[in-house]
Amino acid sequence: MSFNDNPLYPSRRSLIGSAFAAGALGLAGGPAVAQELAPTPECHDEPTEAQIEGPFYTPRSPERADLLERNARAQVIDLSGFVLTRTCQPVPRVLVDLWHADDRGDYDNRGYRYRGHLVTDAKGQFRFRTNVPGLYPGRTRHFHVKVLSVGRQLLTTQLYFPNEPGNARDEFFRRDLTMRTADAGPELAARFDIVLNLR
Repeated sequence: MSFNDNPLYPSRRSLIGSAFAAGALGLAGGPAVAQELAPTPECHDEPTEAQIEGPFYTPRSPERADLLERNARAQVIDLSGFVLTRTCQPVPRVLVDLWHADDRGDYDNRGYRYRGHLVTDAKGQFRFRTNVPGLYPGRTRHFHVKVLSVGRQLLTTQLYFPNEPGNARDEFFRRDLTMRTADAGPELAARFDIVLNLR
């Protein structure tokens, strides 16, 4: 399955940055610390804000959750979360596509390094393992995400790292799109829950 050229959702409003629900992630096989990360945002808030696709999207990425490059100098990150409706229901069988820059801030525009997609499970869960992206010139550190849901509604957005020096200078940065992160030994655990405009 691949994404088509559906238009972006219009931006609604920024999600309330401090509104995080308590709870456990509980992804089997993930870092134990991921279970301690609070969900973000609350599913009864407005939908996750759409953002620009950027110039480096490549369609038809491979179906895979492991994007690790074994020789990368960047830290390993385990990114996980749920896709939910505005009424807090999980959205299974949703296609989640992730892409990002390498440790030098470069995008692979000829192949599929640091590009992949998966389908959420029955609980609406997703999980990627990859390397922390480098800094693309003029931008803060970030992931790109597309979510293709039931009825082929398409959300394109970006996820940001907390406490990055570049956040304050990046015109696209939104606090409400910031992941929760925690150290998990030598790795980094991250969580972001995506709320779709579905009931």
